[in-house]
Amino acid sequence: MITSSHLAQLEEPHVTAGRVFSLVSAELQLVEREFERQARSNIQVISYIGDYLRASGGKRVRPALTLLAAAAAGGDPSRTNVVRMATVMEFLHTATLVHDDIIDNAETRRSRASINSRFGNQTAVLMGDWLYMTAFETSLQERSLQVLDILTAVTRRMTEGELLQLTSLGRADVSEEQYFDILLRKTAHLFSACCEIGAILGGGDRAAQEALADYGLNLGAAFQLVDDLLDFTASGDALGKPAGVDLLEGKLTLPLIYLLAHEAGKREAIQTVMREGGYNSIPRARLVEAAEGCGALEEARARARDFAVAAQTALDTLPESEHKEALLSLPTFILERDR
Repeated sequence: MITSSHLAQLEEPHVTAGRVFSLVSAELQLVEREFERQARSNIQVISYIGDYLRASGGKRVRPALTLLAAAAAGGDPSRTNVVRMATVMEFLHTATLVHDDIIDNAETRRSRASINSRFGNQTAVLMGDWLYMTAFETSLQERSLQVLDILTAVTRRMTEGELLQLTSLGRADVSEEQYFDILLRKTAHLFSACCEIGAILGGGDRAAQEALADYGLNLGAAFQLVDDLLDFTASGDALGKPAGVDLLEGKLTLPLIYLLAHEAGKREAIQTVMREGGYNSIPRARLVEAAEGCGALEEARARARDFAVAAQTALDTLPESEHKEALLSLPTFILERDR
């Protein structure tokens, strides 16, 4: 049940990634070292690109979730197998980014040249495949069918989500239901898998595993919703990549779905941007202003808040701990993101 305490937690003072992840900062350093170790290869180009990817950084949200979930379930996040699987989750995430950038013809990622723009599509495809296979090879060391089942299921869902998104590109009639189906498959299920695997490695019982899996799913949905909102409204300087690219790539995200629900007459303008692949005829600011004016942006923000509160509620059954408190703070960090 959603209570006033959950809403109050979303209104707590500004939350930073450093503050949330401070409890597992030492373990995240171990993840960095494990990432470097797993990315080594006697094939020079693989080692070089692996180092390039690792140096590109990122918030390491997914491995941090695995570590925090393991601790919240009663385990030791510094254990070798927990650190190893946290790194596997980052490898899976990185592989999806490499392949997504190829599909989207993205030129930058985290303010640096994307792998495909720097090394070419052929090399990027193979590097993404290598990352996937290395992640699964490493996960086999757990000798856990339960963990492998989760990993294979989430990888299948992410691929299905990408295929579903491809079939919807360039369409201005994507429904809210279709949008969330893609969002959950592409993003939220990986968050859920990170938390569930963390709970398993932390020795949590089935109830704890389910609670943390549910938490991760809702957190991931909130994360992607905020990401889509930022793409539509933020500046390229703030994001570290071009702004407004989702629509240029033919992706209709929730703010625009809600805009069209209020003002169907904007469909032609949106289709023009998709067709031209630019904002020359229809400035992005005009669409943002229209979405703000009709309440579409606030509706999308409200959906993100709903998922954030649902994530916090999922943790109600877990025993109190500082790691649980960190997990409870993460939804606030996600809602406050500006990049």
